[in-house]
Formats: sequence, structure tokens, C-alpha cells
Amino acid sequence: MSETLQTTDVALSDAELLAETVSAVREAGSALRERFGEVVRYQSREELMSALAVNDDTALDILRPRLTRLRPDAGWVEDELDGGALPAGEWWVVDPAEGNVNHLHALPEWAVTATLVRENQPVLTVVHLPLTGETYTALTGAGAHLDGRPLHVSRTADLGLSIVATSQARPDEDEEVVRRVGSSITAMLFGALVVRVAVPATLHLLNVAAGRVDAFWQFAGARADLLPGALLVTEAGGRISDAEGRPWTPESHSFLAAAPDVHAQAVSTLSR
Repeated sequence: MSETLQTTDVALSDAELLAETVSAVREAGSALRERFGEVVRYQSREELMSALAVNDDTALDILRPRLTRLRPDAGWVEDELDGGALPAGEWWVVDPAEGNVNHLHALPEWAVTATLVRENQPVLTVVHLPLTGETYTALTGAGAHLDGRPLHVSRTADLGLSIVATSQARPDEDEEVVRRVGSSITAMLFGALVVRVAVPATLHLLNVAAGRVDAFWQFAGARADLLPGALLVTEAGGRISDAEGRPWTPESHSFLAAAPDVHAQAVSTLSR
């Protein structure tokens, strides 16, 4: 990961920053939408990584200068797959093509995200779905919204009546994590009504914030996967923790976001 910190004064309020971030993310999404439609063929890991990088660079060429102008004293996280705590100060955590492999396969589940993190707490986030035109936003203390409409998590109170979701382990993930993912899916198949398994994580978390899905969990995971959804779910009235119910931080080894009345049941099921 390459992380750099710059120092300048910026006068924009967080609400103004959110509005400007929306504009930048939507522009990047439009550029990726123009590249979408045909399955991109690759025959090796190297060809796959090259194709992914082209999409990333297409969006970053728009996002980096625009977001840097908005908050020039904020650091910039280069690697969207990295995890753990950030150094002190403000940082832009950006996933220029969340669900990038879906984009390459002409599947619709992908997005562009940008989150401003202050002292390791997400302050504002924007998630844009270019194919539908939807934009999800959250600002600390001001709620979560879909195109300006307030979001609220599900009021479901029974895990047995719940739709839950998870995202698979990353390629080359530790074997122990992969096995834990598998056992957790099995536990939820017994405990929940429906279990959805797909990438990317952010799209599941949008659905939790919007009340369409009742819980999402993941083991390991990157900051760029989880920070946008963590803020959206929290501001929509949901609960986040690690899989054992302890407070979640970017250093945690697991993540759980759920409607308040099913959170404890999800923790119990994942602990089996």
C-alpha cells in the first residue's frame, strides 16, 4: 500500500464535501459505464490483473485529482485491498471499481466508492451504481440516503425470517479464513431464511442499510470493502460489530452488520 499525507488548509464543511464527492464519484462511474458491456477475456492471472488495473485507472484518473482538490491535506490510500488501521489524520479510502471482476464479466454488480476517514472513523461516504444511476450517501450524524431519500434498516426481529448475505474470501486468502467462511455459511443456512453469497461486499451492505437484507457478515476484508457500508448501516439505524459482537474497527478480523433486532441472533449463529 502506498499512503501519502499532504498538508494544506481546506474550508469546506463535511456536508459540502459530501456533495462534491458525489459529483466526482458519479463522473468516475460514467467513465466505467462506457467501458461496460462486453466480457473481457483473459487467459492468465497476469492478464486478469492488467484488465482490472485498466478499470481502476480509468476511475482513479478522475477521482484522484478531484478528491485531492477537495481535501488536499488528506492522505490517499492506493490499495483498495489493504486492511488495518490508518495513521492519524484524514484519509481518502477509495475503491474505484468495487466489484471490478463483475464488470469484466459483464455482470451488473459493481460500483464506485469514496469514503473520507478521520482518525480511523468514516465521516462521509458515497457509493454510486452507474448502471442504475443510484447514489447512496451517508454523513456522520445526518443519516444515510439513497438519492436524497432516507434509508432505514429492516425491522425484522427473527433471524429465521431473515435474508442474510456474505462475501467470499479474497483470492489467495488464508486457508483458515476460507474454512471459517464455509462453516459460517453452513450455520446461517440452518439459522436464516435465505443466504446470499456473492461479491462485492459493499452492495450487500447497501441492501442492509436499505432494509432489503437483514444481516451481512464477512471474515477478514479490506477497508474499502467495509468502511462505506459500515457508515451507511450505522446511519440507517443498524448495528455493526465483529462476528463475536465486539466493537468493530478496521483492525478487526471479522465484520457483522445487522438490523438491531437480529444482531444478537446473528452473533450467536456465527459463534456455533
